[in-house]
Amino acid sequence: MGLFKKKTVIKTYDKENKKPVIKASICNGEQVAGFKDIHTGKIEEVMLIKSQADLDWFKKMYGIDGEIEKEY
Repeated sequence: MGLFKKKTVIKTYDKENKKPVIKASICNGEQVAGFKDIHTGKIEEVMLIKSQADLDWFKKMYGIDGEIEKEY
């Protein structure tokens, strides 16, 4: 029926100074999506990635096309 459908709101980020990354733990495999400041290297964590659906949602939420770089 679709009365209460989740709306997709495209959020923005500073594309000149930040790039999307996935911070992955070597020990337990936990992955966190966020944005890395190009100048300082600091990562701003946005959301935990538990499955491919979470990653797709993150990409859709911020309008990201293509692959996201992983950092360990």
